[in-house]
Amino acid sequence: MARDPISEVLHLVDARCVITGGLHAGGQWSHRSQPDTAVKIDAVVSGSCWLIADDQAPVHLGSGDAAVLCGVDTAVLCSDPNLTPDVGQEPPQKLGLFSRIGTGEPDVVIVGGHVDLDPTSADLFTSALPLVLHAPAKDAEAAEMRRLLERIVDESESDRAGARFAADQYAQLLLLEALRTVMRHHATVPPGWLRLLMDSRLRPAVSLMHADPGRAWQLPELAAAAKMSRSHFARQFKHVSGQPPLMYLSHWRIQLAQRALRTSDVTVASLAHRLGFASESTFSHAFARVAGTSPSRYRRSVGI
Repeated sequence: MARDPISEVLHLVDARCVITGGLHAGGQWSHRSQPDTAVKIDAVVSGSCWLIADDQAPVHLGSGDAAVLCGVDTAVLCSDPNLTPDVGQEPPQKLGLFSRIGTGEPDVVIVGGHVDLDPTSADLFTSALPLVLHAPAKDAEAAEMRRLLERIVDESESDRAGARFAADQYAQLLLLEALRTVMRHHATVPPGWLRLLMDSRLRPAVSLMHADPGRAWQLPELAAAAKMSRSHFARQFKHVSGQPPLMYLSHWRIQLAQRALRTSDVTVASLAHRLGFASESTFSHAFARVAGTSPSRYRRSVGI
């Protein structure tokens, strides 16, 4: 099966969602954390709570909702946005993977984790995300997110063989489902690949480029795939992605080249031909414009 653009990006950046803990909370409670990773995910299994990221407005999270945080310095989960975090309450009590917090019997269950990314390509992923990406579970597909959350909790609290591995795989699907939900709801995200894939008219052209990046795509055929005039297609593509179409294609090719140079012993000449460059020299110049160094130096820098 050929990879679709979302799968390509997640594969390229080695995105892996790892569950690291959770909360059982009840009564009045407020818990502050300082994420030590660029991308964090919190998901509500049952009950509801508020999320405050940095100085952003509070976001209400209901059962089945997930929130992906990108580049956040401080995150607060609480029963009431007016509470001062961690003041006047007992420190969280650790019970296995979960911590218990609050003044009453737990009525909220939250799982939390982070997204590991290949540091050499992480910016491709993080640059396309808002500070807070809220994925609500209010539509017909909400059952899928709830099912994944329930399986994560079930595996995390069990002592079955391979439980941690299973929980991490469900977390991987939870991250994908959160991105799909945001795409379905057309949430506001910065210009970039995610916003581009949310645009139903531009998506066919993007799919063509991702399916065959080595082809010498021209503006007229890409515009035809989007059923737009060339000028309108070019304007709309740049507005949504932040780049003109052929520049997007060139940068995507370099991202693919960087991964190949990191993970294989393919020659620079072979890579240039595979990605549709006229010569090794042309490829090297294009690579240096994007990556800031030559392909051979890049390979040496990552230890291949």
